Amino acid sequence: MINCTIKYILLGVLLLSILVSCNAEKRKNSVEDEKKMGIYRVVIELILDDENQKDLLLNELGKVTLDSYQWKNHIVLYGAAEDTVGLNSRIRQTGIRLKTKYYNTPMYVFDRSVRCPDSVVEDAWNDYLLTANLVADSVLQQEYLDFHAKQFDEWPEVAEGFCKAGFQQLLVFKNGRQLMLVISVPADKTLDELNPKTIENNPRMIEWNQIMGKYQKGIEGTSPEEIWVFLSKIK
Repeated sequence: MINCTIKYILLGVLLLSILVSCNAEKRKNSVEDEKKMGIYRVVIELILDDENQKDLLLNELGKVTLDSYQWKNHIVLYGAAEDTVGLNSRIRQTGIRLKTKYYNTPMYVFDRSVRCPDSVVEDAWNDYLLTANLVADSVLQQEYLDFHAKQFDEWPEVAEGFCKAGFQQLLVFKNGRQLMLVISVPADKTLDELNPKTIENNPRMIEWNQIMGKYQKGIEGTSPEEIWVFLSKIK
C-alpha cells in the first residue's frame, strides 16, 4: 500500500514537471507562432500623473512577461495579448494615478515574409518602439491614412527599402492622433546600423519620408523640433 502511494506521488511529480516544461516551451514559442500566423502583438501605454511614481509601477510590472519601455512619465508595454490578462487589476492595486491607452490592431503592417521575396525571416528580433502624434488637422490625418493604405501599390520603393535594410517587421498603431511605431530587426543588428540602408539609392524613399513629415508632430513633452520619441527598453 505504501509502495503504491509512493508510486502515485512520483507519477504526480513527473506529470507536474512535464506540464511546467510544456508551458515554458509554449511561452518561448508564442512569438514565433505569432510571426508565422500573421498575429501581431499589442501595445499598452501607461501615462502617469506623477513621474516620481514610475519606479513603483515598474517594480510591479516586473512581474509580467511583457517587454517594457519608458520615456519621461510614459511606460509602454509590448507583447502577446494573452499576457495582458489581469494587468489592469494589478495596476489598480498599486493606487497609482495614470491614463491607459491601448493599441490593439496595427493600421499598417510591413511583414518581411510577405513583402521581401526569397528572403529569410530571423527567429530572434530586437524591437524598437517610437511614438509621435498626427497633426490636429483631420483632413491631413486622413491623407496620412490614405497614403499608408496605398503604399504597397503606389510607393513600392518604401517596402523595398525596408527589405534592403533587413527589417523583419514594421507595425504602425494608432489611438486617436497618437501613433505607435514598432520596428523589428534581427537580434544581432541595431536600428542605427540598418536604418540608413532604407534610403540608399532610393530617392522615392527619401521623398516618402519628406511627405510624411508634414503629417506628424511630437507628443506632449517633446521639444518643438522633436517628432518621433524613441522609447528606452527596460527589459
